[in-house]
Amino acid sequence: MPQVDKSVYTVQMTEPTLSARERILSTAHELFYRDGIRATGVDRLIAESGVAKLTFYRHFASKDALVRAFLAYRHERWMAWFIDALGRHGARVGGGVAPLALALQEWFSQPGFRGCAFINTVAELGGSLPEVLALAHQHKADMQAVIEALLPAGQRAQRWALWVDGLIVRAQIDPTAHQPGWVAQQMPGVIT
Repeated sequence: MPQVDKSVYTVQMTEPTLSARERILSTAHELFYRDGIRATGVDRLIAESGVAKLTFYRHFASKDALVRAFLAYRHERWMAWFIDALGRHGARVGGGVAPLALALQEWFSQPGFRGCAFINTVAELGGSLPEVLALAHQHKADMQAVIEALLPAGQRAQRWALWVDGLIVRAQIDPTAHQPGWVAQQMPGVIT
């Protein structure tokens, strides 16, 4: 499994220690994920990040530029969390997908879980921002590569990646998805 710099998650940064760009990106990460991209206006991002309008546009020429930066930032953070969670749940190369189910259950149980930022963004923006499709495709390819490392020889990672995406969407609408064992129950006999 790839190594992850866990310091991203263990160091608490206070608002004054973040640069203006980091505050904007952190605020966008929170609001875009929680409320959606179209529902989050630039004025709200400026107000909640505590920067001036000129500062905002100095760092991000448009909201579209911020959306692309948000997805790159989300990819980096989520992939680091995913690899770390798999490791905490006993993942090893060729060891099977049981840690995958446990990692997903951990994610679905987090307060504020709102599904996959990439699936949500593609659903919300469609083809109106082609770069979003490319970023989402790369994110899913990277996730699939991590899953592939878990599989014994001969198993196809694409099948498991599609299963994960389906579970993510289902977890958004199923009020019981946060309960222990929910993920394993979705494919009986497969998770061992």
